[in-house]
Amino acid sequence: MKPLYLLLTGLTLITSLHFSYAQDKSPVKYGKVTAEDFDLSKYTFDSSASAVIISDVGNSSFIGNDKGWFSLNFKRQQRIKIINKTGFEAASITIPLYFNGKAEEKLENLKAVTYNLENGKITETKLESSAVFKDKLSKNIVLRKFTFPAVKEGSIIEYSYNVESDFLDNLQHWTFQHDYPCIWSEYEVRIPQFFGYVFLNQGYKKFHVNNNTTSFQAYRIIQEGAAMQSEYVTVNANVVVNRWVQKDVPALKEESFTSSLDNHISKIEFQLSEYRHPLTPRQFMGNWITVNEKLMKDEEFGAPLLVKNNWLDDAMKTIIGKAGSPLEKAMLIYTFVRDNFTCTNYYAKYLSNNLKTIFKSRNGNVADINLLLVAMLRHENIDVDPVLLSTRDHGYTNELYPLMNQYNYVIAEVRIDNTLHYLDATHSLGFGKLGANCYNGHARVIGSSPRPVYFDADSLVERKITSIFMIYDEKEGLSGRMQTIFGYTESQGVREKIKTSGEADFIKGLKSASTELDIREAGIDSLKKLEQPVMVYCDFKMKMDEDIIYFNPVMVEGYKENLFKAAERFYPVEMPYAFDETFVLNMEIPKDYTVEELPRSAKVSFNENEGSFEYMIAKQNDRVQLRSRVVLKKAYFTPEEYASLREFYGYVVKKHSEQIVFKKIKH
Repeated sequence: MKPLYLLLTGLTLITSLHFSYAQDKSPVKYGKVTAEDFDLSKYTFDSSASAVIISDVGNSSFIGNDKGWFSLNFKRQQRIKIINKTGFEAASITIPLYFNGKAEEKLENLKAVTYNLENGKITETKLESSAVFKDKLSKNIVLRKFTFPAVKEGSIIEYSYNVESDFLDNLQHWTFQHDYPCIWSEYEVRIPQFFGYVFLNQGYKKFHVNNNTTSFQAYRIIQEGAAMQSEYVTVNANVVVNRWVQKDVPALKEESFTSSLDNHISKIEFQLSEYRHPLTPRQFMGNWITVNEKLMKDEEFGAPLLVKNNWLDDAMKTIIGKAGSPLEKAMLIYTFVRDNFTCTNYYAKYLSNNLKTIFKSRNGNVADINLLLVAMLRHENIDVDPVLLSTRDHGYTNELYPLMNQYNYVIAEVRIDNTLHYLDATHSLGFGKLGANCYNGHARVIGSSPRPVYFDADSLVERKITSIFMIYDEKEGLSGRMQTIFGYTESQGVREKIKTSGEADFIKGLKSASTELDIREAGIDSLKKLEQPVMVYCDFKMKMDEDIIYFNPVMVEGYKENLFKAAERFYPVEMPYAFDETFVLNMEIPKDYTVEELPRSAKVSFNENEGSFEYMIAKQNDRVQLRSRVVLKKAYFTPEEYASLREFYGYVVKKHSEQIVFKKIKH
């Protein structure tokens, strides 16, 4: 390897393009707190907040090190006001540090102070170094933790630190949005022109400042020369200075029907993409072609799939028996793995052991089990490849760049007679079925047929039908039978629940769920027929002995409250699936009663053809018949569509709350 100063010979100053640099600065001066700083009345933030981040300022830059190369230097300063006791959690700080082998990021210059205003005077309580603890999170992440001392309601806490890192692929990300409102969040990154990074920015909040300038900087690098003597090298380079500021950032709040808040939080991330001239040019991110090749040579992923795995010979004869067609073989192999293996970790993309050991132990993580499934299918010459995806609760993947940390799950794609079958043997699923958590958009087939595939929640439609038939008997009163045929995803949920707690507990819960119905007998059909939806049924009785009876015809299946209560929403609505729900009631009017009032029938559409609601009710002779149907043809709705979606559900709730009034006939 050539000395760095030779690699950089000829680096010349390039005329820089200067952009206007906003003079906006953080509203605080770190290290100096006055009595006026405790009054936040001049700022605008959520009055219900238990703590407020007054200022959060960070910067990352490159420095020359004593190894003949560069290091990253990250600095952060943060000031927080504790409003009440609930906000005490903000006083517990965690700083993650990356390590690999003996190399570890270094935490330096950590300072933390608690300020309290007492009788017009400010007291300071500093953090002792002995109060900082170390905790290992994973094989590559260690955490430094501490809690501010002397924290009270009204305290101001402030801390700062540096992190020096030799891992140039770990340029610190920045999150503008937190669990508490933030008045000022600022991040500056200075990157020499011979390093290339991809910036990944997300979030609905607009930047108050978003600019870049070019400056000139000299880097001093220490490099070992001849006879173990150190040489000092000065490297001059143009530096791109990027600065981002967001003001008055609201707290991060969990919204209903959000797949992962990580998809929408305001943040900026970085990925090292290349070394540029005058360094020896080198690409780091690669592309899906090179990543596919690398994964298929990886002993923890694809390499075990490229061999015949002859140790499976005897077992496969027993598993497939006399099955003839590839589809019959595939179904038998899938059923065997699904029914005989236990998943110990549902979030993994690499093998934790060799396939033979996994086969013998009958357990493993999701990658272990589904990659074993691929190996067993390939053993029988079935066309199959693994698929990498990110589950809904893990977040979206980037289609342009092969960012492996965004993937956390493995399934199998089987190709038989020009038909694709996607298999996941870690859940109680029918052949060709996936759980709703897999429907998270972009995924990647890895192997012989590498390409993108898409599992969109919009394409997953749940059809649910509930029907109730009620008759009147003079001795028994009203009695009836209710049955519900669930959609496939809900059926899987029923099966998982019963697998965990048992069928008896499930039926017990069913009986106690309704205060309106006296449920007698209940049962479940198709519980073990995994290719079919589950049907739950029950027999019930109802008392009707008042002079005036108010009866909700939708009963236990109606929408009792609006799923979307907030007046506005900044994130998209991400339902797990589109759906079509039908409720049918056929009810015999009790003897000696007449229908005094009946709700009106109604039909409404949502966004023209994207959904609909119908509520058709009528009295015919001695019966009342109702058919309610709610349809949404897609699962994803933008924030701009939220108001109309909320209004749509509000109307459904209103109609489902309307009642039939029965009045006793006086003889």
